Amino acid sequence: MSEINYQEAYEREHEKCADLADKIVVLESEKEDLQFKLDRIKMNKFWKATGPARSLIHFAQRQRDRLSHCGGPKDILRKIRNKSRQKSLMESYGTGSFPDAEQRKKEEETIFPYMPKISILVPLWNNKREFQIQMLDCVMNQTYPNWELCLADGSDAEHSYIEELCREYAAKANGRIVYKHLDHNGGISYNTNECYKLATGDYIGLFDQDDILHPSVLYAYVKEINEQGADYLYCDETTFKENDINKMLTMHFKPDYAPDNLRANNYICHFSVFSRKLLEGEELFRTAFDGAQDHDMILRLTDRAEKIVHVPRLMYYWRSHEGSTAASIDAKPYAIEAAKGAVADHLKKHGFKHFQITSTRACATIFRIRYQILGDPKISIVIANKDHVEDLKRCITSIQKNSTWSNYEIIVVENNSTTPEIKDYYSQLLGLSGDDSYEERCKLHTVCGHDGGILHSGDGRISIVTYHGDFNYSAVNDLGASYASGEYILLLNNDTEVITANWMEEMLMYAQREDVGAVGAKLYYADKTIQHAGVVIGLGAHRTAGHTHYRIPVQNLGYMGRLCYTQNVTAVTGACLLVKKSLYEQVGGLDESFVISLNDVDFCLKLRKLGLLNVWTPFAELYHYESISRGLDDQGEKAERYNRESEHFREKWKAELESGDPYYNPNFSLDRSDYALKDPAVSGR
Repeated sequence: MSEINYQEAYEREHEKCADLADKIVVLESEKEDLQFKLDRIKMNKFWKATGPARSLIHFAQRQRDRLSHCGGPKDILRKIRNKSRQKSLMESYGTGSFPDAEQRKKEEETIFPYMPKISILVPLWNNKREFQIQMLDCVMNQTYPNWELCLADGSDAEHSYIEELCREYAAKANGRIVYKHLDHNGGISYNTNECYKLATGDYIGLFDQDDILHPSVLYAYVKEINEQGADYLYCDETTFKENDINKMLTMHFKPDYAPDNLRANNYICHFSVFSRKLLEGEELFRTAFDGAQDHDMILRLTDRAEKIVHVPRLMYYWRSHEGSTAASIDAKPYAIEAAKGAVADHLKKHGFKHFQITSTRACATIFRIRYQILGDPKISIVIANKDHVEDLKRCITSIQKNSTWSNYEIIVVENNSTTPEIKDYYSQLLGLSGDDSYEERCKLHTVCGHDGGILHSGDGRISIVTYHGDFNYSAVNDLGASYASGEYILLLNNDTEVITANWMEEMLMYAQREDVGAVGAKLYYADKTIQHAGVVIGLGAHRTAGHTHYRIPVQNLGYMGRLCYTQNVTAVTGACLLVKKSLYEQVGGLDESFVISLNDVDFCLKLRKLGLLNVWTPFAELYHYESISRGLDDQGEKAERYNRESEHFREKWKAELESGDPYYNPNFSLDRSDYALKDPAVSGR
């Protein structure tokens, strides 16, 4: 960078800082004024007297908010239908999934090549008698025999029946139950670490005292240990009320290992079983993170694991009762800060600095993470266009007016436009007028193949490349990308409109990571229903790929809050996709054999084959007025072309489709995009 450019950049930043400083002064003054008024209201006797009435009003507001998160009446009905279907299937995922006598006999008699001992750790403290009995029974009833139950009891004298029960069960467990009464209750981390001192197993399992295990869970885990060499395993889980596991409250069907999901949300949780080797030189639970000790442990051990396996079966039953975290995170408010601390510690170990961790509207322990952007990399925004002047104008205007990231260029790839309006707009973008117009400039270029050359605006911020030939979305964007001068390429449809001012920063903070391939945004239709929140392969009638949460209202939190945090996905739409230019070139750009459809999914799968993660973030938001430019693919020749491209996609990615999308649980129906369950009889990969 020249000295002049450096000086200009310095002056621009100095002006920005001065402007921001002025705004801070104004906001601080307003804050002090508002705080004074608020304090005066709270000290008022009338305010204190109306406390009960306000509590009722707040309750009503919370119920209203719950309904608004569902969307409109149709969406509420859809949620009711889904809940009704879930309710009808609960027993199938509960006691109905337990092995019958024949299956139990088969599992009990199975001899695996490797029969590891699994030490199940259960810290005890003042557990209810019936909960204690159910916990002990579910371990005794495991179909896999080589287990060890390690119990460290910090209960007080009033709960002496716990020791009596443990010793009674130990007497009939053939040495597989090890019990120790602690001289004091040291809390969840201390008590669990005491359990670990008793363990002699090859694998360690973590189990809460008031929960229940599926009788086949250890069998299923050992099967995966033998078949896949798993050193960290987890399964799906549900919360239930009272003493009936079939009375389920929330059924959590999880994705396979997804590091960005795990940083934002401890989705793995139960039932974690891992190789003892992963703990070499490590503590099991760290008391500094009491309340989120499991999240901290999972982050540490999955970092060290070589083969993390998710068993997509509901095999852990998490009891919800007064005081449990399953009932409400508010029961343990300290857990929120502990979880933030655990994630922060994990991020620091991965070399991240100056990040921010905040709670989201989904839940206090579902986080938004803001990473520091390194340097000032240039982003090349590539927009394919044919006519549709109003769409392109709206798109580019929204970029220029709404974006806070300044180091970008816009490359419009023109393809066979015919209207004078679009050519006039091109002239406007390039700063041309009169005889020196876009159309006249184009006549001066020598056309060679598809490449009709490039024209730049005076400041170099906007360029127009001409692509000659029939429309091919892949080829058009590849041409635009070849002219990009930025370190990053952002593919953007001309029928989009920027909503979030820092949309480029929100995507760039992930795209800059060495382990990330493509990054996608949250896209809405004009009515603020969701058009794109990540792509699942195998979803939809063609069994190629589809968008999840399709047409869900903006207020909705998504399945298990998934519309509220950044996560790993198999693919993102090319309507708004950010990627390093070096990676774009490494995988050969978009495959031109996919003329219109599925080229973006194909591109993301190529990145995934390199071992990279694709990321979707809800914090970069745009409107996407889908299919305005080219129409739908559901009739005539377009439908035939889509069928051909679908067949090509299914053949090219046959193995991946057969394996199933790792971020979409196989218990979900592939016929719907709203995480509706399919019958358990046909679940599994």
